[in-house]
Amino acid sequence: MLATRRLALVLVLALAAPSAALAQQKLKFAHVYETSEPYHSAALWAAGEIAKRTANRYTVDVFPASSLGNETQINQSLTLATVDMIYTGQLFAGRSHGPISIGGAPFMFRDFDHWKKYADSPLFRSLSAGYQKASGGNTVVAITYYGNRQTTANKALNRPEDMKGLKIRVPDAPLYTLFPRAVGANPTPIAFAEVYLALQNGTVEAQENPLPTIDAKKFYEVQSHINLTAHITDALLTIIGGPLWAKLSESDRKIFEAVYKEAAARATGEIIAIEARLAGEFAKRGKTVVKVDRRPFMEAVQKYYQSGKLPDGNALPWPRETYDQLQAIR
Repeated sequence: MLATRRLALVLVLALAAPSAALAQQKLKFAHVYETSEPYHSAALWAAGEIAKRTANRYTVDVFPASSLGNETQINQSLTLATVDMIYTGQLFAGRSHGPISIGGAPFMFRDFDHWKKYADSPLFRSLSAGYQKASGGNTVVAITYYGNRQTTANKALNRPEDMKGLKIRVPDAPLYTLFPRAVGANPTPIAFAEVYLALQNGTVEAQENPLPTIDAKKFYEVQSHINLTAHITDALLTIIGGPLWAKLSESDRKIFEAVYKEAAARATGEIIAIEARLAGEFAKRGKTVVKVDRRPFMEAVQKYYQSGKLPDGNALPWPRETYDQLQAIR
């Protein structure tokens, strides 16, 4: 009898082994940021947690620094299922659902507290649901503070007039051009991985990014002035592609959401701490850090929000009521 039971157990394990192997799925998480940045560290932490909490049914390989394509390409890869998960800017998500881009628009938030309340608001959840529907099931599971975008150049930018004609690199999403166009600059979309070289060889004269990114990508090496314009309180969306989301069970969806929300909180805390110390560090490195009076820059942009039109005459990608709802958050 004992021998029979042992034989039965061996048969069960032998049959189970192939199906267990088949059940494990390797996933790809792509982003454009450096391995030294908190977003990458948080993505690696999340990969470990996904494996642990799903008993290795899902494992995640993280591909940083545009290794699977630039931001436009990795967004397209979600739908093609050649990439399963990404970090992306709100303005790139806005190509599928315009209203979600409002969170990445210039001078949209009063301060970090306003942004945090928006990130936790029913409005953000509603915009994410709209994006999910418009993008064929791509699902926003978390939002991470990216930082206040500041402007580097080889001169001080104290007034909007100082930016007139300035050739400035911006990400390849139309709404990023709103701020520079409003102050008479010349916005030039260039892929993130190519910015350092473009600054170095004079293809562009300036760029804008949060201080942690300026540090990680070493843009300060080829720019003399860091102008604290804080023109966008920016964020990254963690998005799970529609094909993967459709396959996940309800319990696995909860695991993925919980893990990536925890990862977002970890990275957000690190970015806040890094921002707090970097302005002083850049000054110690011999950079000129310019504390800008933001009011005239804000006024240059606000007139477009009031008119409902972009500088090129096209309508803003969100309805006026969405703007009013966001501004009413207290």
